[in-house]
Amino acid sequence: MLATCLGCGCACDDIQLRVERDRIIEAVHACALGVEWFGDGRVPARALIAGQDCSVDEALATAAGVLGNASRPLVYLAPDISCEAQRAAIAIADALRATVDSVTSATVMTTLLAAQEAGRASATLGELKNRADVIVFWGVEPADRYPRFRTRYAPDAEGLYVGNRSGRTLIAVDVGSARGPEDADLRLTVMPDREVATLTELTGALIGPDDRGAGLARPAGADVTRLRQGSGGAAPRSGDLGTALQTMLGGKYVAVIADAEPDDRDGTRDGGRSAALIAFVQALNGPTRSALVTLRAGGNRCGADVCLTAQTGYPMAVDFTAGYPRYRPYDAAAVRFARGGVDAVLLVGSAARLPPELGVAMSQLPAVAIGPRASESAFANAAAVIDTAVAGIHESGTALRMDDVPLPLARAINGPPATAKTVALLAARLGLTG
Repeated sequence: MLATCLGCGCACDDIQLRVERDRIIEAVHACALGVEWFGDGRVPARALIAGQDCSVDEALATAAGVLGNASRPLVYLAPDISCEAQRAAIAIADALRATVDSVTSATVMTTLLAAQEAGRASATLGELKNRADVIVFWGVEPADRYPRFRTRYAPDAEGLYVGNRSGRTLIAVDVGSARGPEDADLRLTVMPDREVATLTELTGALIGPDDRGAGLARPAGADVTRLRQGSGGAAPRSGDLGTALQTMLGGKYVAVIADAEPDDRDGTRDGGRSAALIAFVQALNGPTRSALVTLRAGGNRCGADVCLTAQTGYPMAVDFTAGYPRYRPYDAAAVRFARGGVDAVLLVGSAARLPPELGVAMSQLPAVAIGPRASESAFANAAAVIDTAVAGIHESGTALRMDDVPLPLARAINGPPATAKTVALLAARLGLTG
């Protein structure tokens, strides 16, 4: 049967699952991440109260008591759940006058805030595949965390208006140890502490008196080499930053690709990087067509942002304590935990995909965990734990790709109760449904 993989933000929807005796025995077309994400489909189906097995009804009753007695509850949207489950959890937060947050606040907050402040030229992955003739990988090699990105979208995929790899110019920007693809036609090396300065100089060259970038000086800490076109891996020859900009300006459609959730192996990522990238692409989107594509991890993380925005107007860190939604991006979950602003937690989703520091903070409070493999996580001894289905394996629904394109999820095999249904049952226990 056809399935959508949530192993990474690419959300590949061409996966053919082979199922025998209610177990997945093969995921055709899936990359290594996808094979790991699907596994054999088997997950626990337990309900626990303080670590002891119980019925789902008993766990729901305990969960209702914990949340109903809390004065400062937090609803947290973790990965691996459908948009339907996310909407149900947000409705509980609204009715309880709780705060609601997601992994986004700990990973992509600077990118979202920068886009809200300045706007952003973006594109779907389909537009990238079909139109981009110049592709800039800014400090990211997609094969590391998004294995099928190149073959499904760019630069290896055949587009409607541009060819495959041979028809595209590939620019790699190496930021410290975060390298771009090795087969780049042009390579720019930037030291991490000069990344924002380099982007700012590129932007200045585009919006200054000479909008073609001629005479652009090479900033300290930046080095460019251009690979001679042709087969055989010819030795590189020297170039400058102006050459890189002229190459971009020579394209009909330039896609700048950056990872919104990088590993940050250098540990020196500049907080102004997102705003600088957005400003550069906005400036480039005048003399030529340009778009910024930000890569996101899997588990329907973008779905949480979109569902929150649809229901509250804001993508993360929403506070319902006043009886209406208020945006609190600088008072997100981690900050609230640090100052003691949370006295109970409802975690909906996969606890294993939480930022480690948040998982530790949540486990020290009265907590309710509803999600895939909850009984095998650090929340196993929480006040109430209910294992639920993995979206796209045991539960149908909707998920969003990293470019916010919605994709259908189909149930492949039987499993634990659906997350969306379980959250709805909890809402009924709390007396929040009419």
